[in-house]
Amino acid sequence: MTAPPRLLPAQIVALGPLGRVSPELRRALSGAGFEPMPQPAEGDWLACHPERGQKYAEFVAEKRLVPDEARRTLALLPLGVPARPGIPRPGLLRDALEAFYALPARLLPRVPLAEVGMRTRINAHTGKVQLYTPHILAFLKQRLPPDVFALAAITGEDLYPDESWNFVFGIATLRHRVGVFSFARYDPAFHEEPLRPGDEKLVLRRMIKVLVHEVGHMFGLRHCIYFSCLMNGSNHIEEADARPQHICPVCLRKLQRAIGFDVISRYEALERFYEGAGLDDEAAWIAERLGEIRA
Repeated sequence: MTAPPRLLPAQIVALGPLGRVSPELRRALSGAGFEPMPQPAEGDWLACHPERGQKYAEFVAEKRLVPDEARRTLALLPLGVPARPGIPRPGLLRDALEAFYALPARLLPRVPLAEVGMRTRINAHTGKVQLYTPHILAFLKQRLPPDVFALAAITGEDLYPDESWNFVFGIATLRHRVGVFSFARYDPAFHEEPLRPGDEKLVLRRMIKVLVHEVGHMFGLRHCIYFSCLMNGSNHIEEADARPQHICPVCLRKLQRAIGFDVISRYEALERFYEGAGLDDEAAWIAERLGEIRA
């Protein structure tokens, strides 16, 4: 079988043989509409954290839990999240999670920060409070419902995973299937800037990106180095904004293997979500992919 068009040699190797996949999935993995990974600039994730990537064959060979009949639900837990103008309601993020992963998702009751009992510090650069992520993850492990495959907490407070780190957008653990992400640095108020027209959609895009990125780690997806992909690592807000809203062919094949969704049905659900949320660029991108896959 010849290699799909538009793919670079390293991408073809990472994607693996496609002889046994369905025609629809093969067209979805063709590379159409996807951009290669750009060279990292100084200060970017790969410039600071060199990674070797994760090929599809390596993903298959790794031992991990996968959704089954007993644990086939995703859960979203608001952690001390206040209702504030410009910040998407948690229910909208739940809808994004459900469409992206083609699995049922539910919203859990909000938990006050004081209930977690975590270490905090004042960031030397921003002067703002940060929450220590290992304590949050330990708390979430105790809160994981028996029917939930992955539990993600969202918070409006800044996060740090270690004293040597300045901050982290989010962090997840594959083994325990829990994670936490912060929208603090995605909020103009964090930078003491006013909310401008259009900021609501910008914040929504950013929050969806970091949420589904961290949940992707819970499914065993490591940072992507083959394409410009939602699973790329990011070291700063500009790099995070440059990531697309979608996963690349390599990560899409891994996720389809883990979950077993129909690729057309998944894209259709994502298109409906993006249209309903007013994210027109993302809806248009999905519509193009569907046109190519159905051909």
